[in-house]
Amino acid sequence: MSSEPVSSPTSGLESNVAGLLCYLFGWISGLIFLLLDKRSLVRFHAAQSIGLCVGAGVIVIGFWIITLILGIITAMMGFPFGLLTALLFPLIMLGIFGAFIFCMFKAYKNEKFKLPVIGNIVERMVGA
Repeated sequence: MSSEPVSSPTSGLESNVAGLLCYLFGWISGLIFLLLDKRSLVRFHAAQSIGLCVGAGVIVIGFWIITLILGIITAMMGFPFGLLTALLFPLIMLGIFGAFIFCMFKAYKNEKFKLPVIGNIVERMVGA
């Protein structure tokens, strides 16, 4: 019997590259690194990637629910609300994309950047 420690499948990657890859494919890559990697910084970024995807989904669904409700109300009053929605949705998606890029940059710099609400929840969850 050997007493060599068993290494994780991602141990060949530098921690900054692994942290960046956590955000690359959203919650899927975050989940893979959260389950396979044991380094605390990588686990933090993996969990934050999952949290960012969940938060982005909540924002998009909330936006469309509000748009639907306001669209129905404004259609009854004869005001075209669709143009405002067409202009706001790409800005929201650009903001979400920017958040992912910024988190990837911070992970590559080996920095533990916590997103405002998600970061504290993730930090308690993974114990990083």
